[in-house]
Amino acid sequence: MTHELPSSEQRALTHELVLPADLAYWEEKARRADEQDPLGAWRDQFEPLPPDVVAYLDGNSLGRIPKGVTEAMEQFLRDQWGGRLIRGWGEGWMDLPAALGDRLAKAALGAGPGQVVVGESTTVLLYKLARAALEARPGRRTILVDTDNFPTDRYLAEGIAAERGCRLRWVTTDPEAGLTAEQVAANLDGDVALVLASHVSYRSAWLADMQAVTALAHDAGALVLWDLSHSVGSVPVQLDDLEVDLAAGCTYKYLNGGPGSPAFAYVRSELQEGLRQPIWGWLGSAEPFAMGPGYVPASGVKSMLSGTPHVVSMIALGVALGHLEQAGIEAVREKSVALTSFAVDLSDAWLAGEGVQLASPRDPDRRGGHVTLRRADFESVKDRLWSWGVIPDFRFPDGIRLGLAPLTTSFAELLQAMVIFYDEVRRR
Repeated sequence: MTHELPSSEQRALTHELVLPADLAYWEEKARRADEQDPLGAWRDQFEPLPPDVVAYLDGNSLGRIPKGVTEAMEQFLRDQWGGRLIRGWGEGWMDLPAALGDRLAKAALGAGPGQVVVGESTTVLLYKLARAALEARPGRRTILVDTDNFPTDRYLAEGIAAERGCRLRWVTTDPEAGLTAEQVAANLDGDVALVLASHVSYRSAWLADMQAVTALAHDAGALVLWDLSHSVGSVPVQLDDLEVDLAAGCTYKYLNGGPGSPAFAYVRSELQEGLRQPIWGWLGSAEPFAMGPGYVPASGVKSMLSGTPHVVSMIALGVALGHLEQAGIEAVREKSVALTSFAVDLSDAWLAGEGVQLASPRDPDRRGGHVTLRRADFESVKDRLWSWGVIPDFRFPDGIRLGLAPLTTSFAELLQAMVIFYDEVRRR
């Protein structure tokens, strides 16, 4: 590993780095970890970082671009859209939501075919699933949701409650931990129709006990809707084995589908015929091209669709999914644990003495794919890190998140970032 950085003109910096005294020890650890990394070769399957970026630690917000995406997009634009025009709809475009859904289900969700579709945004799909769940539990009027869930999830719950005359039951959670099975158990009763929860907390990376929470909800007669946005592609999920009811998530984080790539929805096969989502569009109907006088839902999970598939963005997602299919989600999780543990160890060694607090679980079994560090001045520190070419993200009020993508992040890259992080917190 070197300490060479882009020029001072690029970064507008005026000092040399203050290096930790024990840097050589950690460099050797990073070197050995990269040499022994079975996924190390996958970094070459992604486009190089821009010249002004030293370390990209925001894969939990937007993944890097896989090699092959540009060529696949160009080929699609030229040969499919350009060459086939509207004929493409009958030559595979219409099948993409279900075909990609089945691939994603097998590669990352632990789900059999016919239960996942790709399309629209996470917000829209969460809304559809939540509304459908409420309608499937007539007589129950309560949605259980935690206070530190992702804003979209909370806002959707508020809007649906207002729309349907339901009640929200807020579970107050520790932002440095997350929703626990004990908290869910204490708030369940015969009026709860839906438990809405995130598998991995966007702020702390708390990994919820999906098995226990799902079982508790079922014992109380409620359905569960899991937001998988911060776990899919990083943490293995076994939706079928755990008898999860409903799930949704995005594809532009660890799945590397690109900005605004379409989300996915999972509906357990046993529930599909009894659920009715509220946005009745023509492509969710049984015979879209019959264009009949009334809406008849399609059978199976396709009834969750509404509008025209996002064909262009699905091309990029298809390429990116191929990387995960080949690498294997279990190997991805193993490296994710190693990367986040290395980040925690470096924070303990270099940053804890500077007033930096770990805001993620120490136990890797309860930690997702990112690590959050806290200090009161971290909003401005984030800006300084970006000026150095170290790209984490910031979550209000004081947390810097290190999003470590196993297919693209090396241990040396993480160490380089932490050296610069150390310099910044020391100087402040």
